[in-house]
Amino acid sequence: MALSDKDRIFTNLYGLQDWRLAAAQKRGNWDGTGGILGKGRDWIIEEMKSSGLRGRGGAGFPTGMKWSFMPKQASERPHYLVVNADESEPGTCKDRDIIRHDPHTLIEGCLIAGFAMGAHAGYIYIRGEYYNESRVLDAAIDEAYAAGLLGRNAAGSGWDFDLYVHRGAGAYICGEETALIESLEGKKGMPRLKPPFPAAVGLYGCPTTVNNVETIAVVPTILRRGAAWFAGFGRPKNSGTKIFCIQGHVNKPCNVEEEMSIPMRELIERHAGGVRGGWDNLMCVIPGGSSTPLLPKHICDDVLMDFDALREHKSGLGTAGVIVMDKSTDIVRAIARLSRFYKHESCGQCTPCREGMGWVSRMMDRMVEGRAEIAEIDVLEDVTKRIEGHTICALADGGVWPVQGLIRHYRPVMEARIADYKARHAAPAALPMAAE
Repeated sequence: MALSDKDRIFTNLYGLQDWRLAAAQKRGNWDGTGGILGKGRDWIIEEMKSSGLRGRGGAGFPTGMKWSFMPKQASERPHYLVVNADESEPGTCKDRDIIRHDPHTLIEGCLIAGFAMGAHAGYIYIRGEYYNESRVLDAAIDEAYAAGLLGRNAAGSGWDFDLYVHRGAGAYICGEETALIESLEGKKGMPRLKPPFPAAVGLYGCPTTVNNVETIAVVPTILRRGAAWFAGFGRPKNSGTKIFCIQGHVNKPCNVEEEMSIPMRELIERHAGGVRGGWDNLMCVIPGGSSTPLLPKHICDDVLMDFDALREHKSGLGTAGVIVMDKSTDIVRAIARLSRFYKHESCGQCTPCREGMGWVSRMMDRMVEGRAEIAEIDVLEDVTKRIEGHTICALADGGVWPVQGLIRHYRPVMEARIADYKARHAAPAALPMAAE
């Protein structure tokens, strides 16, 4: 069954209603927020743990547990909440719609999350290209201040909370939480070594929690309707609702909020009008944004859209950016294009990524032409495994996983292309010499 409208958290995802405060309050935002805070930090964190919410930014770490890592006792060091609105993963466009159409879900979530982790200040780090969205967010925050929902005694709770918007400069690497913190401090966006983790030493050396926009925006509704309600959707350890970004070779590309663990085929056919040319015309799907390995049609037929089901097939839910490719796709060229992206976006700090992603990209360009040896496919795969897991952050992992998925499922296509290239460029046979 599809998610019913009464269970949707993002009721203005498509912007059919006004985004401003008055309309948001009619939709249920800011309803009893002070009372929620009145129940205390421990109650909020326990409810978040019970809800089973896992981070919606890609990693899928349990949200309540992440909040619990923040120090319980106040000290001379302030606590900070940082919201990751950088959203630079190719294929992902959910946070953009939340911010421009439903910003008060995020702002209210920031207040509650900030209180739960003892933070009096929060920063929303938004992707630089999201200019219009940042304007909406600034205006919505101004409305919240004017209504007494932010600032001193926020929402009548007795808790002081200030919220700031910081625009990035268009670097994919700043989606990594420690690189985001570095950029927020005015430095180069380069990941930090961990430990220490941000909950101990984060923004300005103070305890910090970084969460994705969608993760924070669902918090108020979970706490109003109860952890058991949210946990009732999806499979165990894969709870709740999720915004899926469906694009590519479908009849109706869209963002849609659906129940976790929905079958991929049902998701695509129910909400995106099915694959262009019919389901049998499907070649493969990248299920979670460009850094997750592709899945061929025979897996897509019955795979579920959640963290664990996709991991069983050596892929991942990631940000739920569902990229659909039909049989007209040059799959080798498509993955080579992703390799160029990850090479371009490497910050250059770690040698395996700085050198390896360039090497992988150049090798993939040769594979597109077929200008390689079949044995080099094994060399390419070996190099990706030497890069994976040997860098400070996961950019390099996300850069090589698409290539690994290509080799895992479409090696015959690569071999056929190499054979075709050899056939087309074979030296012509020498003509027999004429007898004198």
